[in-house]
Amino acid sequence: MVPAQMVALPSALEIKAQAPVGTPLSRLFEAAWAAQPEALAAGDRLRAAASRRQTAGQWTAEAPAVSLSAKTDRFNGREGAREYEAGVALPLWLPGERGRTARLADAQESAERGRLEAARLRTAGSVREAWWQWLRARAGLEWARDRLKSARDLASDVARRVQAGDLALVDRHQAMGIVASATAAVAEAEGALQVARLGLEALAPGTLAAMELQGLPLDAPGMVEPLPAGTAAGNAVDAHPALAEVRQKEEVARRTAELTAVQQRANPELSIATTRDRGARGEAYQQSLTVAVRIPFGGGSRHEARLAAALADATEAQAQSERDHARVRADIASAYARHAAAQAQWDAAREREALAAATRGFVQKSFALGETDLPTRLRIEQEAADAGREALRARLDRDAAVSALNQALGFLPSDSGLPLSSPLSGAR
Repeated sequence: MVPAQMVALPSALEIKAQAPVGTPLSRLFEAAWAAQPEALAAGDRLRAAASRRQTAGQWTAEAPAVSLSAKTDRFNGREGAREYEAGVALPLWLPGERGRTARLADAQESAERGRLEAARLRTAGSVREAWWQWLRARAGLEWARDRLKSARDLASDVARRVQAGDLALVDRHQAMGIVASATAAVAEAEGALQVARLGLEALAPGTLAAMELQGLPLDAPGMVEPLPAGTAAGNAVDAHPALAEVRQKEEVARRTAELTAVQQRANPELSIATTRDRGARGEAYQQSLTVAVRIPFGGGSRHEARLAAALADATEAQAQSERDHARVRADIASAYARHAAAQAQWDAAREREALAAATRGFVQKSFALGETDLPTRLRIEQEAADAGREALRARLDRDAAVSALNQALGFLPSDSGLPLSSPLSGAR
């Protein structure tokens, strides 16, 4: 259960509706969305929704029907009797049906647009997840390469000391073992980066390579999303695509129930026909006009069954809307809390990294002067490496938490606030 203090939206959380244009993440998202089945079929679905709305504006419930008939006694009596009839049948709206059909068509068109926006948000979530896997893999490879360079420097220093007789051969072997371990770590990191890159390319084929991000530093502007800024977070709940989608589904279900309530019978039909006939050969043709109205009986139990099903759908959609509202608000509060925790962890990890780096510098100098033995140097090197890896992980976790917060708020990568000068470096 989410604590009460976590459910309430923090008033300090703010959103900005304006977006940075052309950031790597937004470009990847747009490319990924363009390849989605929903995006490819969006135009046809919206045209279908618009056609339903136009249908509701017509004067007849359905398209008119034309009837043509001819009657003759040529094959039996042969007295020259002829009868020709032409008519048109006009299906009529039931009382209140036309207006409710128009409102249902409007709701269906809005629901289709809401479904597309929700699909865009789901695509954004997939892109964000793949993006951060790729960034983590890149950062891991850079850390592994730095670690390998430090191990090689240490091995070179130890080899020099061994040659000078200050250290034993076993110390050199131990240093070379650290180099081998760091080399294996680099190979593992390269494999992880390749897997992450392929995952990102699967969502947006060719886009990552086209942007040439391989040489771009991790702290370059636009590589991570900025914190939301602008309006209050509560406004984001009302405009959240997932909630808009479920609200529009609820509206469609309600309008469907209202329409079903008046469709108690099939549509009446007005028929207008003209007849031209003669009784026998030689007689003059007579012209007549027929006007008829066809009124079906009520649906009875069939209508009750359809109405009950429509009301059940409306009730279910309303309940689902209320549950989704509560879920989204809890997700936003959780995302905000995770970001606050990630920020605190980053502050602590950064302090530990600075202290470990300072200690490492002291020990390096004392080792060079022969005042510190190799086991102590190796232990301090390992502690500094662990602190550096933890600081890197905490920094990435903090920035990934910002993306998770934007996702929870329903913001697309192109909607998430103003870019910072150095997203991955320094305090935020």
